[in-house]
Amino acid sequence: MKTYFTEQQIASPILQEAASEIEKCRHYGFCTATCPTYVLLGDELDSPRGRVDLIGKMLEAGGVPDPSTVKHLDRCLSCMACTTTCPTSIDYGKLIDIGREYIEENYRRPLAERALRTLIAKVLPNPALFRLSMLAASVARPFSGVLGSKLAGMIAMTKALKPQKSDFAHLERVDSSGAAGYRVALLEGCVQKVIGVQINDATIRILSRHGCEIYKPRSVGCCGSLPLHMGRGDEARALARRAVDAWHSAIVDEGVQAIIINASGCGTTIKDYGHLLKGDPDYASKAQIVADHALDISEWLVRIGIEPVAPLGLRVAYHDPCSLQHAQRVTSQPRQLLTRVGCDVVNVPERHMCCGSAGTYNMLQPEIAGRLGKRKAENISRTKPEVIATGNIGCMNQIQQYSDVPIVHFVELLDWATGGKKPVALCATALNRG
Repeated sequence: MKTYFTEQQIASPILQEAASEIEKCRHYGFCTATCPTYVLLGDELDSPRGRVDLIGKMLEAGGVPDPSTVKHLDRCLSCMACTTTCPTSIDYGKLIDIGREYIEENYRRPLAERALRTLIAKVLPNPALFRLSMLAASVARPFSGVLGSKLAGMIAMTKALKPQKSDFAHLERVDSSGAAGYRVALLEGCVQKVIGVQINDATIRILSRHGCEIYKPRSVGCCGSLPLHMGRGDEARALARRAVDAWHSAIVDEGVQAIIINASGCGTTIKDYGHLLKGDPDYASKAQIVADHALDISEWLVRIGIEPVAPLGLRVAYHDPCSLQHAQRVTSQPRQLLTRVGCDVVNVPERHMCCGSAGTYNMLQPEIAGRLGKRKAENISRTKPEVIATGNIGCMNQIQQYSDVPIVHFVELLDWATGGKKPVALCATALNRG
């Protein structure tokens, strides 16, 4: 696709990068078959190649973006399914981030939408505020009918969620109970730190059991993923710098060998820190070192090996989070580990298709997200699983709304099989090992 940036515009490193990606597009159309919004809506402007064209025209024109352009770019899930099928290897993730940041800086949304986005950006990355919001949601639930549809939907989403307390919350370091002598750091996440502590606890137990000393630097807060995908680039970079400071110190001073991530949306952003902070001379090098040390929990466990106590003997439908399969290209490792502990792992039809969670997407685009969530749940049900396993808390909460099958993070099953606790989601069921 040809671009028409002026010499003055192309002097900007950001626009140079955008132009480079846009010009790779040949409109072959392979991306349309895997794009969830195009499959659902059938609008060329809701396809990846349509959005590439919109971003190019928006950046070339400058000034205030057209509301129609904003609408179609807002509908993008950032699932990156298009990057898996693109024959010219467009880095669409970087391009959509540039487009979103431009919109955030140059477009004034309606007041209600600005308020909702600010609420999400301030509350979700802050565990203390998120806990308070959960309490507020329980109080407001009876009155949600008089609230806007998006806010009412967010309140409804919290009905099945309960704040939890970690067994390891007070510890900055957990010693190894094994003899391997590994040293790792763990990202505890923002939302996960409140409503998914069982995932972190299972991760800590299995790592410790397999010879890992675990560091949890308190200074690491949000990784920057949530604000980044809402176009709040400056906020994302500030959070990334804070995380880089903590993790780089742990790598250099404590000999940390890997940064373990069990929320795949966060992992995608952290693995891209080198790019996110490449324009910062004080952080570019350190950020790349941190990115090079970032691993999904499945990647690390495959590397060090795990020892099951007894086979689980469960039929498990494995749902690939988009951030793992498309952005990080991690697909075989979770399946390999689940098979190792005696699970019959079945693939979900349309495994490439997003479930509709996509970070904050199910809050900002609830109608499309709901259609995708139901479609995913229906596809899962066709495999007749006893358990659904995945690698991202957002996917867990999204699919749980539309499926009666218990859903867990795959690390919970791995922990159970290697001597840990039975996952809480399975405790009300008759599922047993073997």
